Amino acid sequence: MPAKVNKEECTGCGTCVDECPVEAIVIDEDEGCAVVDEDECVECGACEEACPNEAITIEQPE
Repeated sequence: MPAKVNKEECTGCGTCVDECPVEAIVIDEDEGCAVVDEDECVECGACEEACPNEAITIEQPE
């Protein structure tokens, strides 16, 4: 499943944007937090590992 952003935890720091190898994440200026393009996300986990606020998760299929 693509990465999910917890908007309450995300501070919009942009660390995930810098780490995403496929440029699937942008910072929404209106909301002030990260937004993942689910069609572009390759579920690599780079953003999840990089997020200093633990605001991004990638659920593994059961």
